[in-house]
Amino acid sequence: MLQPHRPTRPARPPQPLRARRGGTGGGPVRRRGGRPRWGVRLAAGLSVVVLGAGAVGHAVMTGLDTGIERVDPFKDMKNRPRAGHGLNFLLVGTDGREKITPEEKHRFRLGGAPCHCTDTVMLVHLSADSRRASVISLPRDSYAEVPAHQDLVTGKAHKAHPVKLNAAYAEGGPNLTVRTVENMTRVKIDHYLEVDFTSFMKTVDAVGGVEICTVKTMRDANTGLDLRPGNHRLTGGQALQYVRSRHVDGASDLGRMQRQQRFLAALIKQATGGGVLLNPVTFKQVSSTLLGSVRADTGFGSEQMLALGQAMRDFAPSSSEFASVPVGDPSFPVKGIGSTVKWDGPKAAELFDAVRQDRPLAPARPGPAGTGRPAAAPVDVPPQQIRVQVENGSRIDGLGTRVDAALRATGFDTTGTPGNGNGRNVKRTVVAYDPRWDRSARSVAAALPGSELRAVPGQGRTVLVIAGSDYQKVAAVRAEDPYQGAFGVVTGDQVVCGK
Repeated sequence: MLQPHRPTRPARPPQPLRARRGGTGGGPVRRRGGRPRWGVRLAAGLSVVVLGAGAVGHAVMTGLDTGIERVDPFKDMKNRPRAGHGLNFLLVGTDGREKITPEEKHRFRLGGAPCHCTDTVMLVHLSADSRRASVISLPRDSYAEVPAHQDLVTGKAHKAHPVKLNAAYAEGGPNLTVRTVENMTRVKIDHYLEVDFTSFMKTVDAVGGVEICTVKTMRDANTGLDLRPGNHRLTGGQALQYVRSRHVDGASDLGRMQRQQRFLAALIKQATGGGVLLNPVTFKQVSSTLLGSVRADTGFGSEQMLALGQAMRDFAPSSSEFASVPVGDPSFPVKGIGSTVKWDGPKAAELFDAVRQDRPLAPARPGPAGTGRPAAAPVDVPPQQIRVQVENGSRIDGLGTRVDAALRATGFDTTGTPGNGNGRNVKRTVVAYDPRWDRSARSVAAALPGSELRAVPGQGRTVLVIAGSDYQKVAAVRAEDPYQGAFGVVTGDQVVCGK
């Protein structure tokens, strides 16, 4: 057990966390010596991004964890799975909204009584060698069987029975939720973290909002989400609409999980790249905002948060991998419950066996043509379907030819006859397009980081690229679902907005 700080002795620098091997404990242990590795930089996405203190030191952390409400999700638990290699967190987001104002409830469509259940469930695995982190989304409507328990509200004893996964929290709180997840996955949970709507909204505002991008219009009348294609910096309330929406496409809860993963990667990018971890004032504001309404197990305290934050200093979205449980039947009917999400048994078992064995969930995605370059960014229209004319708008000789060749090598259907623009003083590359072909234009713009989209009614289907003096490269793009492949694994840098 970690010893309390003694005032008469010099404060020791925080020790990095290490994933426990074997044993029955539920907390991290110290690692003597060695350089902190990135595997501990992500404990539970949203929670850990703002729980880590990093480079700002012990003084900033003083008293922060006193605001955490403590729970004991492991009380009286028996016959638990054997501990594997690595450290496992269960992160849940609840629908608590007691601290949200009536105006905010109306604006962000949070009316009605909460079900007091889990709106989001994620299993986060940190590898034993501290080099890898995996975030696995568990559909909240998953078909589950809760073990025998005592009802949290009525005190009535219940036998084991089928439910949707999110109902486990309503019936038995964190303890029954952990027991149910462990029974379903056979993965032992080491730490439990719980965040509600209120802390989510305020935390996003505290980091200055989070940027997300979409290639399609996203509207959901149930949450009030209304986003046009492009990049958007979301406030806390808008972010809540984004991660809660289930009716923007036909994927329902499964599509919502992918949006949650996209948002989580973007939040990590904002928090670690926006100076939050290096600015004591900003860090303390963000941390105190979240910790005022977070709940965690008693083994997760300020020293663990400090060690996590210290290791997060050079964290990046590419350091994490996201996956979803393989689904066999997304509309599995259960009498008295309704439609549930039935997992694909063999594939789900393979996924969680990889977690227990501390194996990567999928091989790293190679860059274009095996060059080792970053993986291609997803776009809405295949580049092969887009006709592009290139003009040189700068005084750089041969720039038009270079851009035309680079776009063609990436897959775009260029004319092969680049010309000179009307002006030669264009600084920022322009993608001019007819509004009727705006999706094609956005695909071209994704391949030209930093370019400006310019609508030109009547231009026709050919997209015009006016190369400016800021041109550096053409980025690879692909028109496919980045969540395809084994277990739907995708790294954080594949689902955040490019620059």
